[in-house]
Amino acid sequence: MKHAFRAILLTGGLGLSFGGGAWAADVFTLTSPAFQDNAPLQVKNAGDRKDSPNCVGQNVSPPFDWSNPPAGTKSFALLMFDPEGRAPQGVSHMVIYGIPADVKGFAEGELGKPSDKFVGGKSTMNLPVYAGPCTPPNVDWHHYTFTLIATDLDPKALQPGMTREELTTALKDHVKGSAGLIGRFRHP
Repeated sequence: MKHAFRAILLTGGLGLSFGGGAWAADVFTLTSPAFQDNAPLQVKNAGDRKDSPNCVGQNVSPPFDWSNPPAGTKSFALLMFDPEGRAPQGVSHMVIYGIPADVKGFAEGELGKPSDKFVGGKSTMNLPVYAGPCTPPNVDWHHYTFTLIATDLDPKALQPGMTREELTTALKDHVKGSAGLIGRFRHP
């Protein structure tokens, strides 16, 4: 009897363990068909500013997809931040928000120009759209964190031109969930 009870507990434990897999499939997730989490970004994703020799790319934003947003999501914000850039404050490469809940991603290059699909904020470079990496030579990898934030705000609720810090303040008590993805880059 003692062994039968142990077998039931073990079987039940395995059932609970495997049952968790269905829950994991419903996690709010941000992905890119261009790179895996913590993988290198392509050179074309780097910035193309002519005034900086550190900008060696074409400023093509990577494509993004997301799935399973939290219930009650009305809009999204998408941020790109480099914590190693201009240490210790870091560099905000993209601040966009007011993305309607029915949008499920962006095509390659789509975030590099104004769009009806989002409200442009203000990056460290004072841009309302994507600004690719411009890492100096002879430094280790920089980690570009893309954070997708699900909110309960109407897509037109926030004014254009907000910085990352201003957006953070405006989103207080309005965040439903978030998902992240890291792309690495260093000067080739």
